[in-house]
Amino acid sequence: MDTFGDKLDVLFEDAASRFEGFKYSKSMLKEEVEKYKRFAERLEPFIVDIVRVLNESIQQKKKILVEGGQATMLDIDFGTYPFVTSSSPSAGGVCTGLGIAPRCVGDLIGVVKAYTTRVGSGPFPTELFGEEGNLLRNSGMEFGTTTGRPRRCGWLDIVALKYCCQINGFSSLNLTKLDVLSGLPNIKLGVSYNQPDGQKLQSFPGDLDTLEQVQVKYEVLPGWQSDISSARSYSELPLAAQHYVERIEELVGVPVHYIGVGPGRDTLIYK
Repeated sequence: MDTFGDKLDVLFEDAASRFEGFKYSKSMLKEEVEKYKRFAERLEPFIVDIVRVLNESIQQKKKILVEGGQATMLDIDFGTYPFVTSSSPSAGGVCTGLGIAPRCVGDLIGVVKAYTTRVGSGPFPTELFGEEGNLLRNSGMEFGTTTGRPRRCGWLDIVALKYCCQINGFSSLNLTKLDVLSGLPNIKLGVSYNQPDGQKLQSFPGDLDTLEQVQVKYEVLPGWQSDISSARSYSELPLAAQHYVERIEELVGVPVHYIGVGPGRDTLIYK
């Protein structure tokens, strides 16, 4: 706090020079410094050397829960920039953000919906519009938790999913919301991208211009008409649902060990 007032004064002067109508006084500066002194007193007990604390916890075999908001395709380095967040929500962010060594992380389970969703702008190759998109949105309750903003919905994008698996090194997948696809006569998987001239792309494109122009090649699988929300074992799923799960495993090259068939904590199948 002995240097905070001087630093804040510089910021105030800079703001006053750039923003018309913004004016400040020394009394205003003093008031702000006093306010932040109170904040500092409340926060001080919670500030630690996080690298030391976490690595000591690892040595003591403690469990560490790390929350990463957003998802891999919104990663500032590997996502669909500039339609991304400001950090690294991929698995590597655990190491770079907290000072945990990569070898300490262990197995990684990727959580992926049985279809694809996106919030906000940006290219979305497998997006569904009209009645089909509304059906997934309403069945899956795809609306922003805070804003209520409708999420964009589409078929599962295998190209993007495979890309995410490569970046994160997932050992297995947790396939959620499989029940949302119940009742559809056919279900599509976006298995590859082609350029407008028909040439197949070998991987997920690194620039938005290409991604916006890709033509998706789909594989059509039969749907299932029964309600699967009461299933608690893999054998209870309809054969068409099992085929859908197994085809995802084949295309991505990562096993699906968990399958979500409803919103409840108990609506989970261990495969």
